[in-house]
Amino acid sequence: MKKFDKERALLAVAGPVIALVAAILLTSVVLIASGKNPFEPYRLMLEQAGFSDIQVLIVNQASMYYLAALAVAIGFRMNLFNIGVDGQYRLAAMITAVVGAHVALPSALQIPFLLIIGALTGAFWSGIAGVLKVTRGVSEVVATIMLNSIATSLIGYLTLSDNFGVQVGNNMTTGEMKESGWVPGIDLGPEVGEIYGLVFLAIAMGVVYWIVLNRTRFGFDLRATGASETAAAASGVDAKRMVLTAMLISGAVAGLSGLPLLLGDAHTYSLSFPTGLGFTGITIALLGRNNPVGIAFAALLVAFLDKASPALDYAVPVAYEKEIATIMQGLIVFAVVIAYEAVRQWGLRRQQKRVGAELAAAAATNDSAQKEVAAR
Repeated sequence: MKKFDKERALLAVAGPVIALVAAILLTSVVLIASGKNPFEPYRLMLEQAGFSDIQVLIVNQASMYYLAALAVAIGFRMNLFNIGVDGQYRLAAMITAVVGAHVALPSALQIPFLLIIGALTGAFWSGIAGVLKVTRGVSEVVATIMLNSIATSLIGYLTLSDNFGVQVGNNMTTGEMKESGWVPGIDLGPEVGEIYGLVFLAIAMGVVYWIVLNRTRFGFDLRATGASETAAAASGVDAKRMVLTAMLISGAVAGLSGLPLLLGDAHTYSLSFPTGLGFTGITIALLGRNNPVGIAFAALLVAFLDKASPALDYAVPVAYEKEIATIMQGLIVFAVVIAYEAVRQWGLRRQQKRVGAELAAAAATNDSAQKEVAAR
């Protein structure tokens, strides 16, 4: 059993805590500059967290954020920046909605079938960037950004009324999915709402992510290749294969990101389906340091900011702009990068001092031993 390393745990926690505190302080500065109370918005949002219906909204939103952040984290652990999670998630949700509206199987088959469709669509879309990287050396950042734009255009084309689009009022949708594909959730009453059934899928994916990454040969190869492709290749790992595999897995998880909402509530894909999920996932993965537990807390934090911030518009006697939460999320990204680098440098200095002290102690012991020998 490994001995608990207090200093390592402190370093792991210090980065996110410093980043969060810095983001709050910087947001307060923005509020003061605009002539507003720098503390009142936080009190108002914390009050919202006490309401059961808001708690349900936070948990539901966090499940989607969690899956998107896991998709990003898989790429990060491989030293890949899959910035195309947003396109992969939206395209997968749309294709899944179309299939769910035209295929009717028993629930025991329909739900797993739709989950597989979503995962395969996301994997296919990210796999394009993976193939381009391993065969042509195209940066995955450039490729996935372009694929995000292509996905938007493709979704717009496929949801035309001449293709799979169904006009509902002023909104263009893919039509309602067959009821056998709806995933039941935990109904807490009409005033509270329902927790998505696929919240448990997000939890399961976090467990699988940790086990595969830390307890399997594949996870070791993935981390080793991310740390150094040349060193991994020297130990017999096919770096190109690992890059492509990581992109496929990242895309598959991204393809599942929108399904808690699609199968648990919306039951159709429309123009009002949320966007930007993949970019928020980058923030959450960074804040959670690619750790499944850290990502869970970060997902809950960002979901809280999203769902509690609308209350700022209705504050009495002074209303606050709900964009304060968006500003805070943006500042968290900057603060995370700066805080993690500061903590890393501090950790290195601590290690250097410790090594220096151990070398000095060893040298002193050696000198003492030599004097004893000489005395004899």
